[in-house]
Amino acid sequence: MIPKVIKTDEDYQKTLERIEELMDASSDTPEGDELDLLATLIELYENKHYPIDIPDPIEAIKFRMEQQDLNQQDLVPYIGSKSKVSEVLNRKRPLTLSMMRALHKGFGIPAEVLLHEQGHYFPQDFPDLDWSKFPIKDMLNKNWIVTGKETKGNEEEIMRSYIAKIGGMQIFSQLSMSFRKSKSLHKEFRTNRYALLAWCLRVIELAAVNNLKTNYRPDLVDLQEIAKLSYFENGPLLAKEYLEKAGIQFLIVPHLSKTFLDGAAMILENRIPIIALTLRYDRIDNFWFCLLHELAHLLKHLSKNDTHVILDELEPRRTGNRGEDPRENEADDLAQNALIPKKEWEKIDLKVKNLDKEVIQLAEELKIHPAIIAGRIRYEENNYRLLTQFIGKDQIRKLFFKTNINL
Repeated sequence: MIPKVIKTDEDYQKTLERIEELMDASSDTPEGDELDLLATLIELYENKHYPIDIPDPIEAIKFRMEQQDLNQQDLVPYIGSKSKVSEVLNRKRPLTLSMMRALHKGFGIPAEVLLHEQGHYFPQDFPDLDWSKFPIKDMLNKNWIVTGKETKGNEEEIMRSYIAKIGGMQIFSQLSMSFRKSKSLHKEFRTNRYALLAWCLRVIELAAVNNLKTNYRPDLVDLQEIAKLSYFENGPLLAKEYLEKAGIQFLIVPHLSKTFLDGAAMILENRIPIIALTLRYDRIDNFWFCLLHELAHLLKHLSKNDTHVILDELEPRRTGNRGEDPRENEADDLAQNALIPKKEWEKIDLKVKNLDKEVIQLAEELKIHPAIIAGRIRYEENNYRLLTQFIGKDQIRKLFFKTNINL
């Protein structure tokens, strides 16, 4: 019999019969070598077609408890509480990834046993992440994520499922790396890191849904041209169209509760550039300044180094705290001068009694929305009670919703 790969049950039976004939063969003989080869072929076939069942994870835990003379109280540090231990051991509560990792580390139970999947290992761990800190309840309330699982204790599984849906752990790893590398990405923010990460994931998800296929053309982007779109009632929608023709995704993604994010610019590997605003302050003047500020980042700061994401909380800068980041100062200046060129701004007499007239006149000359002039005056004078009739409160979000653009 010439040894060959076993493909059928008939081959398997014939090979077993031949092995029986060779059982008394001596090693270092042709028959002995044939026996070794046939035994290997049998093993390969059996592993594929008759795999040994993986032990049940709960039974494996109970076996380890018996081996080490442990009681349920001894499992509390690994599972969470005495009641949870009881529920897990009585199969009333499923093991979570965090429990599995702790049991694997503490008792050496193999990952594939706890996962109950042959040859499987725990997914990549992120030691600097505490999955329980993600604002999952807020994300659920906004319908960003859907899950049938209990939130508490299943945060990692819920977030991993969401991340897989929007592009997988590779995109998340790149995002997390950007957060770690940046000195100012989130350290100066009142918004916590996990809320920022969650918001960025939502931005990436919506960008993928919109699936803009136009190539990025930064040479087509002129900040002053975009500023002049404010002159039109539907200017924000025209700005979106303008950016998409230049290969830039533009999104409105509301901020999470108790966060203070205004906007972001990002370019992730093999992805279309994204500008996203939160409309935390839904005012016409704020919309145009934030938009141009983020565009300035995209054009000046994201294509020249390995920074992939820049997030902005602009309120401290509006109150005079410009900070030490030269990129932020440059973005401020570029946005400000694109909206109102310096020589034109110098024409305004802030001491004149009839500022209304000044606002209307300059806005008409520059062909921009009066809110931009009024907003600049309010900022320069640090008086946000001035010229409120011009700023256009609660207009932008309504404009996008009215046109059925999903926010």
